[in-house]
Amino acid sequence: MPADNKIKGAISFASNTPGVTTGYGQQAEQLIERMLKSGLTVASMSNYGHEGAIEDLKIRTGKIKHYPRSFSGYSDDVLPAFHKHFTSAHPDLKSAIFTLYDLWVYQNPQLNDHQMISWVPLDHLGIPPKVLENLRKDNVTPIAMAPNGKELMDEAGIESVYIPHGINTKIYNYKETLRGVPTRDFLGIKDDDFLVGMVAANKANGTIHRKAYVENLLAFGAFVKEYPKAILYLHTDPTRALGGFDLVRLLKVAGVPADNVILPDPMDARFGLEQADMAALYSAFDVLLAPSYGEGFGIPTIEAQSCGTRVIASSWAASKDLVADGGFLVAGIPFWDEPQGQFWKVPTVPSILDALKKAYDLDRGFNDTARKFALDFDADKIYREKWEPFLREYFA
Repeated sequence: MPADNKIKGAISFASNTPGVTTGYGQQAEQLIERMLKSGLTVASMSNYGHEGAIEDLKIRTGKIKHYPRSFSGYSDDVLPAFHKHFTSAHPDLKSAIFTLYDLWVYQNPQLNDHQMISWVPLDHLGIPPKVLENLRKDNVTPIAMAPNGKELMDEAGIESVYIPHGINTKIYNYKETLRGVPTRDFLGIKDDDFLVGMVAANKANGTIHRKAYVENLLAFGAFVKEYPKAILYLHTDPTRALGGFDLVRLLKVAGVPADNVILPDPMDARFGLEQADMAALYSAFDVLLAPSYGEGFGIPTIEAQSCGTRVIASSWAASKDLVADGGFLVAGIPFWDEPQGQFWKVPTVPSILDALKKAYDLDRGFNDTARKFALDFDADKIYREKWEPFLREYFA
């Protein structure tokens, strides 16, 4: 990009550490890489993935200042001070705090003194009161990451811009081998086994699991009784280490035989796989099982479809707009989220079971419709068509 066409501005990017293998970490890395290439000056304000020191972080298109998380839950206590520290070195640049996280966590009143761009996940049927309060602030510019989020903000009279998450569709493409071995051989399953995959963090508050593991495993337990060649691959940490459920116990209670379940290597589950290896897994799945109580976006649904794999997901929140023709949207019943003061939905077991049966009866292998749908979420395309025009106008 010619020097005279660069975007001039300073951004304190508040999210997970860029590059860690969380959805937020991956999105932070790829967006910051492109921001730097556009000319913006960016620092990372970590709420997960880094602590203890202010350091330089090298990413593909440059080097950025990397601020550690604090000892509070979401690091909003130190965000204003870190933002001032970072921007004091760039007094000639217009600046903003950029948040990629649940908006309700930003409760520090000092944040009201700074301009904020908030890329907002909305995963309920309506906007929770604390989120709505922050969206209405004069210093906040909201970005909806899913069409449903844009609709909810429009209904509330909040002006926003729609910019979805993006993925590298060159990497997330059909791939037959994992670490040099045909993927099904690597997993130890046969070509005619029906492989159902789940890629969902096993994190919860101890009693309620937004990723609907109870409902999904109950449905698979019923499914495998009728279709004994079905195999479930769970790409997650099955222990309660991260506040989630004991999935091994839950699998037994749900009636899923141990021979019909594959769990990842503990190191792969905890620290993630390379994107190319994830693409190989998605390509091997006959279907991705992804219903939940509500998604703000749901990156695995797009990653799987980019690899030509059909998806089963919820028919509400972000998911309802992120499943291509030929995929499956399940039904749910309202569930009150008391802490957030808004409704989720619980996907029903019969509806999930019905979707699994329909997926079983379809032709297997690469699905061209899913792939073409996912191409609209290519990260370069989204940055070029949506982020760059928005950022250029914002920092003009």
